[in-house]
Amino acid sequence: MKNKLLAVKSGFILRLSGVLASLLWTLVMHAQSVPHPYLNPQKFEKEINGKKTGIAFLKNKKGMTVAITNFGARLVSVIVPDKTGNPVDVVVGFNSIDAYIQAVGRNYGATVGRYANRMAKGQFTLDGTTYQLPLNNNGNNIHGGPNGFNEQVWDWVEKSDRAVTLAYLSKDGENGFPGNLKVQITFSLNDQNELKIAYTAETDKKTVLNLTNHSYFNLEGGGSVTGYQVYINADHYTPVNEAMIPTGEIVPVTNTPFDLRKPTIISSVVDAPHPQLKYGGGFDHNFVLNKQKGGKTPELAATAYSPKTGILMKVFTTEPGIQFFTANTLKGVDKDRNGKPINAREAFCFETQHFPDAPNHPNFPSTVLSPGEQFQSVTIYQLLTQ
Repeated sequence: MKNKLLAVKSGFILRLSGVLASLLWTLVMHAQSVPHPYLNPQKFEKEINGKKTGIAFLKNKKGMTVAITNFGARLVSVIVPDKTGNPVDVVVGFNSIDAYIQAVGRNYGATVGRYANRMAKGQFTLDGTTYQLPLNNNGNNIHGGPNGFNEQVWDWVEKSDRAVTLAYLSKDGENGFPGNLKVQITFSLNDQNELKIAYTAETDKKTVLNLTNHSYFNLEGGGSVTGYQVYINADHYTPVNEAMIPTGEIVPVTNTPFDLRKPTIISSVVDAPHPQLKYGGGFDHNFVLNKQKGGKTPELAATAYSPKTGILMKVFTTEPGIQFFTANTLKGVDKDRNGKPINAREAFCFETQHFPDAPNHPNFPSTVLSPGEQFQSVTIYQLLTQ
């Protein structure tokens, strides 16, 4: 009788173990099938101007997850483990296409163009012809104008769990720019936690072009960024006037708050009594990067580090400049994916670029693209912990 009871008990335990094992396997498989911990792909499906929006996800073996939508070719989310292994979303963003459409800020995570940053009076001249762009920034043009690349639904070219390619045709005359411009962007992720953004473009008519990604970053998932340490590999920067338009000068950073050639806590310099910082309410300036290899290979441009999470961002680029922006203009009107107001200095931007208003300053690196040429630009955001 005793042996019979033991046999029954053993059988029950085996069956229970089998059920638990099956349940565990189901949970594992389900976890693997979930592309993101809180983004629902259905909330990114919409039709805008006859084109469908959606979202794609990249993953690597280090636990880094990237979400990209074709609305504005924008980064929606970049999740990395912090120094204790807890996941942190370092991109300020929203959980649906509708939230991006309704936001007051139009550039969260977006690709901006045709001309990123500012253009004085919205004008530039090519071969004797002056082109007028729409004015959307205190009598000037910024980020190409309203309905720029950030507002367009890009075409999916390729998708995988490691790379996504998007394309957009900007037609001749769009927002005042000449030429039919074909743009392609590939976002790719490797196991070194490097998110690479590679841009290419071609035109059938001489035009000007300046592309960047306008992600707002927060290495703690929220809260002030003024305790971060920032480094920018630049001996010079381009000062601006009261309208934030470059004066055309290229001046040394030495003995100014713009000397970030050693890791510097943002709060120690952002409110320094310097007229340039007063113009922008903090940092919103183009730094002239120290280049060693002629611009064809991405070189270290900047770093940002949060002591709280131990997350270190390294930025490498082929571009000659980087705009460091401490999000001074955010007013708490928009609420992030967690429902919290996005306030000033609760994010920062590292926008790799050619210089603002370059078409109007012959001493700045040229942004002219001619037929038969191919524009190429690469930027890498690497996210590590230390």
